[in-house]
Amino acid sequence: MIRRIIRIDKEKCNGCGACADACHEGAIDIINGKAELVREHFCDGLGDCLPECPTGAISFEEREAPEYDEEAVKEAQKKISAKNQAISAHTGCPGSRIMQIQRTETPETDQSPSTGSQISRLRNWPVQIKLAPVHAPYFSGAKLLIAADCTAYAYAGFHQDFMRNKVTLIGCPKLDQVDYTEKLTAIIQQNDIQSVTILRMEVPCCGGLEMAAKKAL
Repeated sequence: MIRRIIRIDKEKCNGCGACADACHEGAIDIINGKAELVREHFCDGLGDCLPECPTGAISFEEREAPEYDEEAVKEAQKKISAKNQAISAHTGCPGSRIMQIQRTETPETDQSPSTGSQISRLRNWPVQIKLAPVHAPYFSGAKLLIAADCTAYAYAGFHQDFMRNKVTLIGCPKLDQVDYTEKLTAIIQQNDIQSVTILRMEVPCCGGLEMAAKKAL
């Protein structure tokens, strides 16, 4: 159907995320440092995001687009609300409390040096596979990195070269003495995971992590 819907000018967009925060329907995501209308059927065409944009990158247009799906929006909002309640209701160890760390995505072509002065690329907590809740909000639409514990110590550019723009999970089958297959399968199947990267050492004990991750796909 032809209807009014927002248009985002990526040349003007600075990736600040104000529009995504203002969109109560959740139609906008920040991808590779730019705002994108990723759920057209979530956009009601009212434009709550327009006045929030500091660069004037958002406007209206009339074009072919899926009909606004109010029921789908309400269902998505219920899931977000349930996840937020789970976060606020946490009463266990503070070290395992869910945290989603907002960071601006950087282009994959960014060739910043892997050594020298660096910034953290951590986007989520907890990072241990066995501690991460299956429905943690940071898994929604995530690019997932599944890494062996030792890799961060063995590779100096771990944050810049592997963690950048990804949600990170770490584990060691030898130390945890557990098969991660069931947990990883649940995380991948029950969330909108965009991609999975597996990072391991060459030692045999890391094979269990790689095998569990591949079985979960």
